[in-house]
Amino acid sequence: MTGRLPSATAGPRTFRVAIVGAGPAGSALAILLAREGARVTLFDDGRRPELLVGESLVPALVPILKRLDLEAGATAVGRLKPGVSFIWSDTDRFAFTFERFAPAVFPYAYNVARPAFDEALIARAVADGAHRVDRRVRLVRAVDGETELALDPESVRAAPALDGRQPDLIVDATGRARQAARALDIPARVGPRRDVAHFAHFERFAWDQAPGQVLIARRGAGWSWRIPLRDRLSVGIVLGQEDAARLGHAPDERLERAIAADPCLRATLDGAKQVTSVATFANYQLVSTRAAGPGWVMAGDAFGFVDPMLSPGVFLALRSAELIVAALAPVVRRGGAPAPRDLARALTPSVGAYERMLEAWTELIGYFYDGRMMALMRAGQEWTRERPGPVARVVARHIERHVALQASGMATTGRYGRALLRFLSRHALRGVDPAAYAIR
Repeated sequence: MTGRLPSATAGPRTFRVAIVGAGPAGSALAILLAREGARVTLFDDGRRPELLVGESLVPALVPILKRLDLEAGATAVGRLKPGVSFIWSDTDRFAFTFERFAPAVFPYAYNVARPAFDEALIARAVADGAHRVDRRVRLVRAVDGETELALDPESVRAAPALDGRQPDLIVDATGRARQAARALDIPARVGPRRDVAHFAHFERFAWDQAPGQVLIARRGAGWSWRIPLRDRLSVGIVLGQEDAARLGHAPDERLERAIAADPCLRATLDGAKQVTSVATFANYQLVSTRAAGPGWVMAGDAFGFVDPMLSPGVFLALRSAELIVAALAPVVRRGGAPAPRDLARALTPSVGAYERMLEAWTELIGYFYDGRMMALMRAGQEWTRERPGPVARVVARHIERHVALQASGMATTGRYGRALLRFLSRHALRGVDPAAYAIR
């Protein structure tokens, strides 16, 4: 166990929080609650997979990193990400930089090695006063009649900051393990896709793009990513489970065959050396139907994960932490232990805000999967060629800016931008068929 316990002067009425899971959501929440004066126990099961989805961050995350005093940590374990390029066919390629849309869009982001990035978050939480307990926790149904969820007795005894009692609030930050949902039999809404991702890291790769520029490319089935890290390249494929099965049984076989069949991936990796095993992730587009209750709340992926397309996962995790703290800060500052049902009511706005974020990202990502986004880009290019002049440039710039505001995370939930995309996808395609740009 590491971290410092609050002093005895904090008194027995200090709000006590147990956060189960030390990923980005749990660690960020530990940082922010500890700064508010809560007595925070951060349970860390110590499991650190070699690779984690979420290596590419969106620009809207950088201001959060600054608030957490963590941008230096991201710089130390990552590479500056100037923008994203979309390769949809031999003739349909769209590239942009975040700086182009500054100051509305934060001008850069980062690509990070996730295990090292997560460790930086944990270290900051401990430095800010969270008490880290190296233990895998089991969440169970509560039996006191007031709360719904409890820590297993062994975990309570292992956490000195809990003083031998159940915490005032339990936060499930266990990611897609969804421990609270499993303990309370809470179902999830599952999205329309049944995708699986396989990816690995490579060294000695060929790169003719700007340093740090992320490449997303449509494939015959699914799509691929290329994410330049500090000294490695993360290469992954995302495709339906049936299409994945056609590539082979084992993840390494599937990734190898996908690379061999893709001229762009093959050119990038010709002569490269694979330096990690192949990681596999599934269960995309999964959102819990209930995310809070008397004495507990879900954070980050435990609440919902929409899709790796556009890389919103880590941003959503940290924003969920900020939303929860915004709801709890008045409670923590007052001191004492509110009734579990009062806590649930206090958390209602944060749950609603996060649900709206998940909904907005799901809608935006849908434009890429069903082809409407790329069809709009193609139609826009044709329109500006046919009507050269300042008016066309202003209109195109306006549309591009609002797409960038959504895809960067800066204004994904913005009502105007979402309404603009809906209008354009119905009335501005100019005969361009979205089906021709859809991801199978």
